[in-house]
Amino acid sequence: MKRALGKMVVGNILTTAAIRYRHETAIYCSSTGRRFSFHDVDERVNRLAHVLLGLGFCKGDVVAFLLTNRAEIVEIYFALARTGIVGLPLNYRLADSEILELMRAMSAKGLIFEAKFASVAKQAATQLKHVIRIGDTNAMFAADYETLSSEAPVHAPDVEIEDSDPFYFNLTSGTTGLPKSYVLTQYNNASLGPMFQAFDMTRADVVMTVFPIFGRTGFAWIVGSMLYGIPNVLANFEPNEALRLIESERVTMVNLVATTAAMMLSAQAKAPRDLSTLRAILFVGATLPGKIRDQTIAKLCPNIYEFYGMQETGALVVSTPSDRKKSPESVGRVIPFAEVRVIDNSGNDVEPNVLGEVIGRSPCAVTEYFDNEEKSSETFRDGWVHTGDLGSLNEDGYLILRGRKKDMIVTGGQNVHAAEVEEIILKHPNVAECAVFGLPDDLWGERVTSLVISKNNATITATELHELCRRHLAGFKTPKEFIVEDGALPRTPTGKVQKFVLVQRFDRRR
Repeated sequence: MKRALGKMVVGNILTTAAIRYRHETAIYCSSTGRRFSFHDVDERVNRLAHVLLGLGFCKGDVVAFLLTNRAEIVEIYFALARTGIVGLPLNYRLADSEILELMRAMSAKGLIFEAKFASVAKQAATQLKHVIRIGDTNAMFAADYETLSSEAPVHAPDVEIEDSDPFYFNLTSGTTGLPKSYVLTQYNNASLGPMFQAFDMTRADVVMTVFPIFGRTGFAWIVGSMLYGIPNVLANFEPNEALRLIESERVTMVNLVATTAAMMLSAQAKAPRDLSTLRAILFVGATLPGKIRDQTIAKLCPNIYEFYGMQETGALVVSTPSDRKKSPESVGRVIPFAEVRVIDNSGNDVEPNVLGEVIGRSPCAVTEYFDNEEKSSETFRDGWVHTGDLGSLNEDGYLILRGRKKDMIVTGGQNVHAAEVEEIILKHPNVAECAVFGLPDDLWGERVTSLVISKNNATITATELHELCRRHLAGFKTPKEFIVEDGALPRTPTGKVQKFVLVQRFDRRR
């Protein structure tokens, strides 16, 4: 049987948006104050596509880009989608040496960069075919983005794109060494619609993207706003500025993680803004602590959604406000075309409410890591993505997460799930955030340890934290040591706590 004649390709999302919503606002670039209609974006994308092809880049070549959240990063993604050139969006938070090594590892032939990253771009330029700058006319080693684009045609390039074609490399949050990477196809990114359906998105919405667009979640919000033909406010997260933009741009939806929500709660308490247009806050990333969830509902927005999935799978389940009422402890139920199972160590499905490993798949899921057979065989098995997360499904299909399989501490032969202990510690009114991890111990195997970050430099004693835990937890689950500090936990760009950093820091045997 032959496949369908049509294709699920990313470039078509912008093509249809430009036809249907021609002169309506597509992007507000808050860092530069520019607004672009869907027609504007479509034409600028076509110009850039012709620039890249004119410079000699061909379908399958890799071009890296290094930008913050601004209009040009959207244009780059869609120009790559229409030419078949494979993108390498770079995390600007990495060290220069890591950025250079990633470009080498992925065989990048070109680089498009924002002026503030000229230093690392100059280092890379000697090894690349072409380098293009955005802003800063002093970086004369690179061609100017706007000058090149202004001279290019506005019609779409004539390149045949298949939905199986590679679109861009995505870099997952690394633990040691360089981040793992994998190639997302056109199909993986063109099939994001069900997630936004589950968020109850409509044509009346205005979204704000503060997630870094170099990552999969950030770009997903670009696709969502294009699919629905609605404005997208692009911003680089800063809590006061995010609140100001919600008020001035009448934003209705924003995606946060627990850390950014906590920062916005603090900023709103000090300098309140009118957030009455905000109808939904979406959470993704690490487990959302109950205290932050409750404060967000009370002080920022009454309706919150959560979605869960690995970067490798895309969203698998979504919890809506009505789901929250039915199953407050869950991250929701499966969305259309996604599948979720919970299995034991032998790969068999467990009964409802029994803890096991969460596995999943969807049209957004990838099938392997780039140049990493060992990690690929560990994660992608038997047609499923093995997430490494622990959880259970109840009788109604709600997924309850219980931490990471590898985040399980084995102390004295007993299993301790770090997320369970963290939830109790976060009940303390002076705790801003915490992380529970295991340190090597000659007697216990691993010693349950917690790093606690105090709120507003408040005094917290280990004794009161110990008493709090003992009221709610078994003795073996209660941390043997509480370390109280000011500051913040080490996190990846997507908000996940880097516990390996804490183990390295506090392991006194090193």
